[in-house]
Amino acid sequence: MWELLNSFEHTAYRLEVRDRYDEPDEAESLAKYLAGEPDDLAWMQEWFDLVRRAVSAGRRFARVRVVTLPLTDYSRFGVWCAQFTNDAGEDIRYLPRDQADVAGLPKHDYWLFDSTTLVRMTFDDNDAFLSSELIDDPATVVQHSYWRDAAWHHAVRRDDFASQQHLGRD
Repeated sequence: MWELLNSFEHTAYRLEVRDRYDEPDEAESLAKYLAGEPDDLAWMQEWFDLVRRAVSAGRRFARVRVVTLPLTDYSRFGVWCAQFTNDAGEDIRYLPRDQADVAGLPKHDYWLFDSTTLVRMTFDDNDAFLSSELIDDPATVVQHSYWRDAAWHHAVRRDDFASQQHLGRD
């Protein structure tokens, strides 16, 4: 996956549809966030650097997070982290789950690179990442491009979403 994240030509888009991800690297930061303690997000620095390099080269990272309202603690943590990711150059937006359902969005996560390369992600019942599958079937890629466009059309910028949800700690 890192090879694709470093080598796409124009756009890297991610749809996230889970209310929680079991990412061991972020456990400490999540605990600090929930305790109201400061955090330097050291575990995200490699991602910030990757995004900054891509953006400075004229490439674009974009993401839509489908979330259940009211937000889970994990989703609130994600909104908080997104302000720093956005500062690095990634455009993260939010879409309430009921709107995603009306729009017919899929129930799985994926990355779409340059509207030509699709990577579908699979997670277990405990929200841990299991695998990614590279899909090159043109009809499937086109369907996921449609879903990207639909999600983007309905999603709200991170800062506007945080304001709407009355989230503090920005």
